Amino acid sequence: MSRAARLTLDPAFTVGRVDPRLYGSFVEHLGRCVYTGIFEPGHPTADEAGLRGDVLALVRELGVTVIRYPGGNFVSGYRWEDSVGPVDERPRRLDLAWRSTETNRFGLAEFMAFLRKLGPGAEPMMALNLGTRGVGEAIELQEYANHPSGTALSDLRAAHGDKEPFGIRLWCLGNEMDGPWQTGHKTAEEYGRLAAGTARAMRQIDRDVELVACGSSGQSMDTFAAWEATVLTEAYDVVDHISLHAYYEPTAGDVDSFLASAVDMESFIENVVATCDHVGAKLKSPKKINLSFDEWNVWYMTKYQEEAERTPLDGRVWPEAPRLLEDSYTVTDAVVLGSLLIALLRHADRVKIACLAQLVNVIAPVMTEPGGPAWKQTTFFPFAEASRYGRGEVLDVRVDSPSYTTKKYGEVPLLHATAVRGEDGTVTVFAVNRSRTDELPLEVALRDPGLSRLIGHSALSDADPDARNTLDDPERVTPHAILGTTLAEGTLKAVLEPLSWNVIRLR
Repeated sequence: MSRAARLTLDPAFTVGRVDPRLYGSFVEHLGRCVYTGIFEPGHPTADEAGLRGDVLALVRELGVTVIRYPGGNFVSGYRWEDSVGPVDERPRRLDLAWRSTETNRFGLAEFMAFLRKLGPGAEPMMALNLGTRGVGEAIELQEYANHPSGTALSDLRAAHGDKEPFGIRLWCLGNEMDGPWQTGHKTAEEYGRLAAGTARAMRQIDRDVELVACGSSGQSMDTFAAWEATVLTEAYDVVDHISLHAYYEPTAGDVDSFLASAVDMESFIENVVATCDHVGAKLKSPKKINLSFDEWNVWYMTKYQEEAERTPLDGRVWPEAPRLLEDSYTVTDAVVLGSLLIALLRHADRVKIACLAQLVNVIAPVMTEPGGPAWKQTTFFPFAEASRYGRGEVLDVRVDSPSYTTKKYGEVPLLHATAVRGEDGTVTVFAVNRSRTDELPLEVALRDPGLSRLIGHSALSDADPDARNTLDDPERVTPHAILGTTLAEGTLKAVLEPLSWNVIRLR
């Protein structure tokens, strides 16, 4: 057994408050995320609007707070007008991003109805097409969605059946415009001017909209940091956030580096913060730009790219809602996802929005079968537990841990951890043991006399790191209670199982 990892919890030292929107997700018109995912008329659980009741229940349990829509790469070819009005009059379109046919049977009104059925805690995050469209289309959509009445577009919304405005406050100014794969890809200078012009026009309609500028699609992009600096030089005063996107997978069988993926995520966050603050200093602005990590997940992207390269391009073949990116997640994947959640929480002072990509079927925590059941992937559990217990103030936790060697990141601590103090005074420790073979003793010094009782300790782990939940065995992996954890004389003592995500709650 490794030497003990140690950390101290002191309520006097904090990182910042958790914005509930840290627990967001993402619905894109990609594969089966929408069709046979959240929307399947005729399904045994479907309501009158065609929304799957079993999926609604699971998404509520997941604890999602904000949902980004409708893309993603899809949005750069999106015509919002196609997605409103009578369904039988909506046009079918080619989706260049995912080589599919978009029927538009599910559109803006249906998405807003989906959010309403999730409950008041679910907020829309609407992405705008700044790839093939621009300022004019953005403010038209804003008027259609948000203006009360008395104009052509607001009255059109009412005629379509939604008299009350949608009240969309949070908008993405395009998607991954730094990426050569993006339809309408632009240079940083081109995009920065377009984003700034769009932001100014939208604020002429409503100065209180909240706007997210496109940052880099990954820290490995050749234009990383220079992109953010150029875009923010143009748009600093008129946007509120800049986006980050990152996906992680084991490469060449290097599981140890995969388990340390959060090292890259934390570096990415800190480098973007430094770039934002550098631009703010140059502009002599007192304003701080916050971060929207509005795409993140484990994604076996290499497998998808290899399959795409093997598939011949046939201009006649554009399927509807094909099975794309339906990764089946293991215990190892869930532990990595939990570690990524810890990274986000450890930077809650600047990361105010984050969206797990995506919500259903497509690299998702929830899977469905057309006409059949819905079930939870292994990654469902860390997200749901963090959303439930990770609300309040993040404590500034400094970890002293034994380490291990990785090819990508060098020496990395075996323990990755943070803690959140809730409004009711409870403290939840989220902890990952990255060791694939050994238990990790944990000692936590509590510098808070109010914490005197252990509520519980649960873990997600398995003797088989490749264990997963499937259609045939949907409950193969679930969190389990850990016995033997103690709290006495101001010290918590626990043993973290190998390759595990842990939730320890104190009062």
